[in-house]
Amino acid sequence: MGSDRIALHGLTAFGHHGVLDHERELGQTFGVDVDLDVDLAPAGRSDDLADTVDYGALTADLAAVVRDERYALIERLAERLAEVCLARPRVDAVTVTVHKPHAPVPEPVADVTVTVHRRR
Repeated sequence: MGSDRIALHGLTAFGHHGVLDHERELGQTFGVDVDLDVDLAPAGRSDDLADTVDYGALTADLAAVVRDERYALIERLAERLAEVCLARPRVDAVTVTVHKPHAPVPEPVADVTVTVHRRR
């Protein structure tokens, strides 16, 4: 397994995830942070995009999941985003954090997050 890392932090996308009816109807902005464990030595030697993870394409795929799929729990959303990352053949492991800053909780909070770590 690679000990190198590619980090994508602060991706935002509008989605319709939540347990409450108004969350699923109105939607809200979610944040996503992804840390990919990848062996970057091949790309470091070759200087070829084919030897690493195309993080431009990955951000588009992650944003599409947030926008186009719907889940009651951000735990499920985080799991789904991890699946998308692990579908890249060069990714050995991934840590995904989903931010839900406008979560409907009874007391003021700056952010609610769920973090999952998954390995191939």
